[in-house]
Amino acid sequence: SDIVFTCVSNPSAARDVVTRKGGVLDAMTQGKSYVDMSTVDAATSQFISEAIHKKGGLFLEAPVSGSKKPAQDGQLVILTAGDQELFELARPAFNAMGKSYYFLGAVGNAAKMKLVVNMIMGSMTSALCEGMALASEAGLQQKMLHQILREGALNSKMVETKGAAVLRREFPVSFPLKHQQKDMRLALALGDQVHQPLPLAAAANETFKKAMQLGFSDDDMSSVYAAHSSQNLKG
Repeated sequence: SDIVFTCVSNPSAARDVVTRKGGVLDAMTQGKSYVDMSTVDAATSQFISEAIHKKGGLFLEAPVSGSKKPAQDGQLVILTAGDQELFELARPAFNAMGKSYYFLGAVGNAAKMKLVVNMIMGSMTSALCEGMALASEAGLQQKMLHQILREGALNSKMVETKGAAVLRREFPVSFPLKHQQKDMRLALALGDQVHQPLPLAAAANETFKKAMQLGFSDDDMSSVYAAHSSQNLKG
């Protein structure tokens, strides 16, 4: 294929699929292109971009906002950066995969934007779960809280779906908790690089780490509720 698309779980995997024996670089030549749709840090994207360019290829980072259902429905939001020529060539594929796509300029910008998006998502999800846990401990009905949130200014798909998962105490995977924690960690590292305080994200990250310790790494990110709840949800 003239354009290869990949999407893997973390920066280490993203580098490996490119550099290992039989990997992307071994087949990369002038006239071929590589689109990496993984959520990684900017340094990883820049490393891959340089490697692809040295072989004469074009590179585009293209992490996506959206999880399992939007992917299945072709409703992802695609964030891209790198070679604009490849952005134009990849439009038909992006049209099939996403409802919208953006070109953000130099390699690394899409990675940074995706980490900001996922940092906000993780912080909001943990806050929602914390509130639902407080409601329960205060003798309130979580179902009523969820309904009130859905009818007010705070309503969102995240409140609807993640709140519903908490109510069921079932966390089928849409976006694994371990991957959300990885993105929180990378976002916090980005904050360190640019000297931006991230106190809310740092606190939320600790709740995802606690949920991982409780055995919820492979469950949906909404299982961060376990870090806030006094109940034993694995029992």
